Amino acid sequence: MLLLLGCGYPEFHELGCGYSNLTNLGCWYLEFGSEKAKKDAIRSATRVSELLVDSVNKEVQEAFVMQKRIEMEIRALAASILQFGKQTDQWLAASHSINTAIKEIGDFENWMKTMEFDCKSINAAICNIHQE
Repeated sequence: MLLLLGCGYPEFHELGCGYSNLTNLGCWYLEFGSEKAKKDAIRSATRVSELLVDSVNKEVQEAFVMQKRIEMEIRALAASILQFGKQTDQWLAASHSINTAIKEIGDFENWMKTMEFDCKSINAAICNIHQE
């Protein structure tokens, strides 16, 4: 394995190191490379986690904005419902007043018919008395 390491890295041959020096240098190079790879992996993982957090935060922020919009719509609808309720009550009161007036007209008409009948009856009675 060490020979393969030495063969794969020409800078070891340029140094003119012996086998033991080459082994130490290879170990150092592996250690340095693994440290660099670790740091790169940590940096990459940190960046990925930051991107994920940003993505989730963006979605949470969008949900929060949508929630505020929905709450505003609910308030507007509640105000509209309240106004509609007041208008309905006014229409109901007006309808009741009209209904009462129509009943009174009907009652008055009935009273007038009764009065007309009574007057005709009285008139007929007076006519009968006058003819006798």
